[in-house]
Amino acid sequence: MSRSACLIFNPVAGQGNPESELAQIRSILEPEINLDIQLTTKEVGADELAAEAVKRGVEAIIASGGDGTLSAAAEAVIGTDIKFGIISRGTANAFANALGIPDTIPGACEVILQGLTRTIDAANCNGRPMVLLAGIGFEADAVEAADRESKNRLGVMAYILAGLKELRQLESFDVEIETDDKIVKTTASAVTVANAAPPTSILAQGSAGIIVDDGLLDMTIVAPATKTAAIATAIHLFQTASSGNGAERDDVGYMRAKQFKITTNPPQKVVIDGEVMEAGPAEIRCLPKAIQIFVPTVDEPEPMEKLEGLPNLVIEEK
Repeated sequence: MSRSACLIFNPVAGQGNPESELAQIRSILEPEINLDIQLTTKEVGADELAAEAVKRGVEAIIASGGDGTLSAAAEAVIGTDIKFGIISRGTANAFANALGIPDTIPGACEVILQGLTRTIDAANCNGRPMVLLAGIGFEADAVEAADRESKNRLGVMAYILAGLKELRQLESFDVEIETDDKIVKTTASAVTVANAAPPTSILAQGSAGIIVDDGLLDMTIVAPATKTAAIATAIHLFQTASSGNGAERDDVGYMRAKQFKITTNPPQKVVIDGEVMEAGPAEIRCLPKAIQIFVPTVDEPEPMEKLEGLPNLVIEEK
């Protein structure tokens, strides 16, 4: 047995039976991989377990849990040559879906056993590692409104219901976005910066062309004028993301850059990989080629940009 890995398993993730799920993972992987199994607890999270595994010099780290567990564990392998595998057992499973990894245990394990890796980008948001996305405004409010009880009971529907509830209180804010070469000022209800995002993360899908290893971040700006327009925009983004086309509505803009500095008035909360942070400016920069991750083969989308049509739009070249 030449392969070995540290398996970080969150026993409270998802809605299944953790003992049977861990047994299933072991039955598939252990014939070919020597597993060092570590369970997360209230006191010791996936980030700490992964950091300790890195210090031990492991060949690979496999994380199993929800997106929070996977993102926390991935933090430790950023910038290392340690391979990273994911077995999603959470509510949204955005990490797996963004990379085309099956969100079933057998499917995810098979990807790991095949051994094909891809070196993808990561990002840093206000000093915190980010592998998926940062949401400002509406997305942060919706994530915060989806509590653990409802996620356990309703699954991904909890996010949808929380989003519909937040639509009743939809508010716009002024935003200034600074990149290396320009400053964009507009009014928005949601600003999302994605390193990787599945089609179901519709507020990140303006371009519908997120590439996870191009050294760039993808920003989507959503600026509906009314609640009715917000619903229409959400439907439009879901349809265009599903078909792989960029959004065409005037109240959706998108752009790409190595880094963004985002300032809002009034200040808006920021959600980073599903964790809600305090309100304030967000500085996000791409960390190119940062994580070696086990993936299946996937087709690449074509990236696009569009800002025309956003309200109160001002673009200043630097």
